[in-house]
Amino acid sequence: MLSRASIAVRHMLHEHYLSFREDESLALAEPLAAASNFQAFPVLDQNRRTVGILSKSDFLKKVERKLILVDHNELTQAVHGVEQVEIIEIVDHHRVQIQTATPIFIRNEPVGSTSTIVADCFLRNGIEIPKNIAGLLLAGLISDTLNLTSPTSTARDAEILGILEKTADVNAREFTENLFASGSVLVSRPTPQAITSDCKEYVEQGTSFSVAQVEEIGFEQFWKRKEDVVTALEAYRRQKGYDFSALLVTDVVTQVSLLLVAGPEDLLSKIDYPELEDGIWELENVVSRKKQLLPYFTHLLKRLS
Repeated sequence: MLSRASIAVRHMLHEHYLSFREDESLALAEPLAAASNFQAFPVLDQNRRTVGILSKSDFLKKVERKLILVDHNELTQAVHGVEQVEIIEIVDHHRVQIQTATPIFIRNEPVGSTSTIVADCFLRNGIEIPKNIAGLLLAGLISDTLNLTSPTSTARDAEILGILEKTADVNAREFTENLFASGSVLVSRPTPQAITSDCKEYVEQGTSFSVAQVEEIGFEQFWKRKEDVVTALEAYRRQKGYDFSALLVTDVVTQVSLLLVAGPEDLLSKIDYPELEDGIWELENVVSRKKQLLPYFTHLLKRLS
């Protein structure tokens, strides 16, 4: 009788069910789950294998997660979901744009790299910088300031770099040469990835736009892939819905940059740098997106408005 009355698993199976990806936003998943007759939902990875179960009651649990924003303070540049968690601190060297719900600790200094500020936090608190961490901070500082040649560099950057050199046992000049000789980003990555590997979003005068930067040794690789770069930049602008998208290709040796802009003609016509080709301008002694190019775009948009 027990055998006859037992229920086989096949009778409990559902061919049509609601599932969620493991990287799916809880905010998007919640209304779908609430409207479903199911109480639990498989969570699938990219290969559609079940990696967990999400139940309706899970949505009632508070996610105890807090953030410290490092090297940025604009929410458009932060991780997805930043508006749903508490921001408790900011460590940055860019202009301050954020508005917080409660008072928080902000350390924002006009230096060339946030790596300088982080290293200084170790020093001020009497904490020894581990050798591998010192190497990472040195790499970030050199990359941000082009080994102290950028106009954003300060005396404090130079002082910290000297300390990091000794701690990491790395020669900054040799590291810089190896860093920029390691290969062109435009060659080592597909064009759509290369032009967005270091890209930031901004909103000024009601205009949304992106500014990316690629650092090269010479412009040879850029001119070889110019058509692909121009096409990819316009495609990226359309995909994100920006009013315009800009790309700064910087020669770290000559301290000259090429500026590409995908956007409306009324904006392009106001750019007053020497134009080498349609949509490509030459910017001598312009190597900083933060200190040189962004203020220029801000001024340009004010003129347009």
